[in-house]
Amino acid sequence: MTLGELAQRLNCTVVGNPEIEIAGLAPIELAESSHLTFLSNKKYKKHLATTAAAAIILSDASDLPEGKSGLVSANPYLTFAEAMWIFYPPLQPSSGIHPSAIVAPTATIGGNVTIGAFTTIGDGVKLGDNITILDHCSIYPNAEIGNDTLIHSHCVVREFCKIGRNVIFQNHVTVGSDGFGFAKRNDGGWFKIPQAGIVVIEDEVEIGAGSTIDRATIGATIIRKGTKLDNLVQIGHGSSVGEKTLLCAQVGLAGSSQIGNEVILSGQVGVAGHLIIGDKVIATAQTGIPNSVEAGKIISGYPAIDNRDWLKSSAVFAQLPKLQKEIRQLKEEINKLNALLER
Repeated sequence: MTLGELAQRLNCTVVGNPEIEIAGLAPIELAESSHLTFLSNKKYKKHLATTAAAAIILSDASDLPEGKSGLVSANPYLTFAEAMWIFYPPLQPSSGIHPSAIVAPTATIGGNVTIGAFTTIGDGVKLGDNITILDHCSIYPNAEIGNDTLIHSHCVVREFCKIGRNVIFQNHVTVGSDGFGFAKRNDGGWFKIPQAGIVVIEDEVEIGAGSTIDRATIGATIIRKGTKLDNLVQIGHGSSVGEKTLLCAQVGLAGSSQIGNEVILSGQVGVAGHLIIGDKVIATAQTGIPNSVEAGKIISGYPAIDNRDWLKSSAVFAQLPKLQKEIRQLKEEINKLNALLER
């Protein structure tokens, strides 16, 4: 594909030779003479003069080295991601229902649906159009799945849960497992509380491999439109996650957590139950959140505090041995001074 053809498909402006043939994509420091690359982070600017790439996606044409061609984009990283879909289209499994799949006679199956080997579709299930459910999946009775959704192998959607349109489940996602609910018996044991609610996944959500979303005790656990979950994320029962939020790897939400819109919880963030995390909050990696957080805050550490305070505190932590030594020396000097004064 020529650079000019790519520019049209990506809605970019060509600088240099539009007839250059592009055979693939690569990072700027690894690109070869047939590759398209990109520059979005200033720390990689040093590679502009040495990259072998045929062309570079960048935001400022003046950064382009002499003799190089490029594509000018307001968002080079996004444009590079869009180009990835052109050169590396997703797997297209064979359409239709595999002979080994089990589909209940009461299930409603839309048009152009793919159901893989050894997948089970339960009674009363409703599948929309253009859905792909790959091998070894289990869709429990009365679940609903919207149009254009892709479910990779070994996923489970439990009874009565509702999945929206254009949703993606990576491998081994479980939606609608029982919430962790037990009442203490008089003898010290634990009585299981029925988990009678459901899970609702709205449109354009993606859920990473191995993630689990528990059904509510009563009502619904909700993941709202456009939110993305990384691998190994745990959503406790009765929680609500707002629109366009990112939950990175190993994030855990205890039951009844209320997460706002456009929130970013970085890797291994933990949220205690029954808390409210406001819109556009950012929690850095391994933050522990024991209290509700106001909208717009950037927080870090455990217990979570303002990110700027945490950075200052972290700098102090490294100095503690030295400070302790200085305090001891000061105490010794004060004791000596006091001894002299008492004479």
